[in-house]
Amino acid sequence: MNCILSVSENWGIGKDNKLLFHLPSDMAFFKAKTMGNVVVMGHSTLKSLPGSKPLPNRMNIVLSRHLDSAPEGTLLYHSMEELLPDLATGYDSDSVYIIGGESIYKQFLPYCHQAFITKVQKDVPADRFFPNLDNDPNWVLADSTEPITEKEITFTICTYENKNPLSI
Repeated sequence: MNCILSVSENWGIGKDNKLLFHLPSDMAFFKAKTMGNVVVMGHSTLKSLPGSKPLPNRMNIVLSRHLDSAPEGTLLYHSMEELLPDLATGYDSDSVYIIGGESIYKQFLPYCHQAFITKVQKDVPADRFFPNLDNDPNWVLADSTEPITEKEITFTICTYENKNPLSI
């Protein structure tokens, strides 16, 4: 599995159920990585998508204890114990992308082989955070783009690799 997201300097990922940054190159990278693949999200992330609708041309999986039903075009699971076996048998793990939010990332991070993280060189207020992989001995920075500047914001797209991912 993989996770994909953008973070601020202090590893913030969101505020008031909204992304912290809207950078065209980052959005294009996200789309290119996830298109035709499986995206796993929580109900708040689903609600934050345009029209609260699933992302087109992807298998959208929602993990939520709070929803009784999910919109057309999504698969709903109520627990990790219910979802993990289906992910293990139904999909190639390289095609699964965890896309948020905070609690979903934290639950799935130990199972992820790679993390694609857009690191924005800006500190902004956040109420949701991602674990700092630079301080996690299980994760190593494998690749990083040269700095990119858009909308007066500089960022790099980094690939981290988990040295000891858990098996599903």
